[in-house]
Amino acid sequence: MNEINNYIKINNNIATSGQPTREQFRSIAEAGYEYVINLSVAHSEGRIEKEDEIVSDLEMNYIHIPVEFKEPTTKNLIDFIEILSSLSHKKVWVHCIMNYRVSAFMYVYHKYYLRTPFEKIDLKVFDEWAPDEKWQALMKTPYEELQ
Repeated sequence: MNEINNYIKINNNIATSGQPTREQFRSIAEAGYEYVINLSVAHSEGRIEKEDEIVSDLEMNYIHIPVEFKEPTTKNLIDFIEILSSLSHKKVWVHCIMNYRVSAFMYVYHKYYLRTPFEKIDLKVFDEWAPDEKWQALMKTPYEELQ
C-alpha cells in the first residue's frame, strides 16, 4: 500500500490516499477493503475513467461524494461523516486526487468521532499542502453543525 500516493493508514478499518491506479485498486480489494469513497470531482485532473466500474468489478462498493477543491461545503463534510460513520465496522478506503480533501475531512472525523489525540493524527499531507481559508474554516466546523 505504501506505493499509493499519500497513503495513510488511519486504523485497521480506514485508509486514505491520493488517486489509486487500476492495479492499486486490485491491491486494495485483496487487502479486504469493502468500500471505496471518492471525494474528487469528475473533471479532476488525474482521475481514472469509469472508476465506479473498476471498483465494482473488484467486488467493492463505490461511493462518490464530489467535493469541488476550490469550493468545499459543510454539506460535503456532513455527507462524508454520515457515510463513514455508518460504515464504522467495514473496511473503507477513502481517496481524492492527492489526499488533500480527504485529509481535511479526516481531521474533523478524528477530532469528533475517533477522538484521536492531536499528536497521534498523521498530518504529513499538510507538509505539502497548506489549506486555504475555506478549508481551514471547514476543518474548524463546530461539532453542533455536523449533527
